[in-house]
Amino acid sequence: MKIKYLLLTLVALFANPLQAGSFGPCDLELNVAGFSSSTCAKSKLPLDYAGNVEGSVELAIRKFTVEESVQRRGQIWLIHGGPGEPGAGFYPFIEVFRAAFEGFDLIVPDHRGTGESTRLCPAEESLESEAGYAMANSEWGACIGSMFANPERTKAFSITNAANDLAALIEQYREPGEVYVYAVSYGTQLTLRMMQVSESKLDGIILDGLIPPESMPEWDLSYRTALVDDVGRSLLSEKSIGQYQQLLASETNVWHDVIGSGDIRQFMGTLLSFPELRERIPDLIDELVAGHTDLLTDTMIELREAHHRLAPYPQSEPSIPLVMLISGSENNSRRNLSAETVAAEAKDALFIHPLPGLLASASAPFYDRDNYFGQVPERLPRTLIIHGTLDPSTPYKGAKLHAELLDKAGDVRFSTVIGGAHFLPVVAPECFIKAASAFVSTDEVPEHCDSL
Repeated sequence: MKIKYLLLTLVALFANPLQAGSFGPCDLELNVAGFSSSTCAKSKLPLDYAGNVEGSVELAIRKFTVEESVQRRGQIWLIHGGPGEPGAGFYPFIEVFRAAFEGFDLIVPDHRGTGESTRLCPAEESLESEAGYAMANSEWGACIGSMFANPERTKAFSITNAANDLAALIEQYREPGEVYVYAVSYGTQLTLRMMQVSESKLDGIILDGLIPPESMPEWDLSYRTALVDDVGRSLLSEKSIGQYQQLLASETNVWHDVIGSGDIRQFMGTLLSFPELRERIPDLIDELVAGHTDLLTDTMIELREAHHRLAPYPQSEPSIPLVMLISGSENNSRRNLSAETVAAEAKDALFIHPLPGLLASASAPFYDRDNYFGQVPERLPRTLIIHGTLDPSTPYKGAKLHAELLDKAGDVRFSTVIGGAHFLPVVAPECFIKAASAFVSTDEVPEHCDSL
């Protein structure tokens, strides 16, 4: 199967006349952190590399070129997570990546189904639609209907096809110098899949927020509440846990005036992704027990501001249809998951995550996992895994287990960020810069960095 995919990828490359020199003006201009304007390119690649579905996808790539005062070393491909996150998720933090990868052009692709690339629901996810790249409530019916009306096209938006996209793009837009890949979260899954389906020649890979091994279903997305509850409880004293449990058992629900009818446990779970807000959780519990909501109100405002900083551009919106498709097809081992099961598993949790509930209600023509699922690449280039101990999205223990499996494929190093949450360039930039810059300079990478 690997040879078949490789041959089809080569056919796609030679059939496509676009080369790295095709970067030019962008459809949507940006002013990012005071740096010079980026340039863009679009490339057409097969809809299905196995050749079972006709058609093509158009993939968007944005490049931030090395500043003129810095000697160029090569390329860093920045691969975002999700699934469903566009490359625009990196744009607000270009300055961090510049510091970590001095001398490298930053190449940012949009996965198929995200950003300015071909979408699952082209009409409903277009910039000109009711909610722009996001999905309005009134658009869901037509979107889901179109996914079921053309199920073979829908199923072609798989991890393996996206991995072939990435391999083709790197080969197509490769320029002289070193070539590295940095990937975060789902991007680590996509990058490792790419290293299975292709012979991509890379100088190194950096995996941030490494997913657990696919072969261990107990770590999959349907158990996300157990993960966030474990991380959240680790921040609380026995006294705070007792107070929190009493608060949840109370009929007062003092927080409703601030967060509405939403579950306070989900709000607390969200705070775990933002270290500065995460530190307030014990004080929030104290104040809510006392019947006060001033700190909760301030935290709600700051949480909204933090979300806006993460997604300030029109193309920043994640593709929820793609999240549903890939998460339900590959990263949920319990296709029969019910709302009742989700509620029962969250019954005693102090922190919960919405993803298990979304998986239970997801509606899409899911595809079957292929032979690459649950496997590891035969060979890896120099690889750095950097992971936070308080990551509420990809478990630290799962990353350590995965690292042990990957160690057989090449030179794999692990750097722990003590207190780090998810997406380290954002939540622990100093630790990230220290480890990443050392890695691409072939210096000794620190085994630990304390982000606290």
